[in-house]
Amino acid sequence: MKDGQWEKYRYLGLNVAYYRKEKGYSQEKLAELVNISRTHMSRIETADCAVSLDVIFEICDALDVSPAKLFDFRK
Repeated sequence: MKDGQWEKYRYLGLNVAYYRKEKGYSQEKLAELVNISRTHMSRIETADCAVSLDVIFEICDALDVSPAKLFDFRK
């Protein structure tokens, strides 16, 4: 990921964590539903890696939220 975009990935990760917890899922459970490792899920939530739209869409499906909600960055 480009350094200039890190803050956006951080807000995205915070939103993933928020909706995951709202749903009552552990990182492991959400990762299982999305078919990625728990480590990858953790790295998404902490903005330690870039994430593909395919994975974002899978996360949205698993959490039953729209992509717009994940990209609604409240500062």
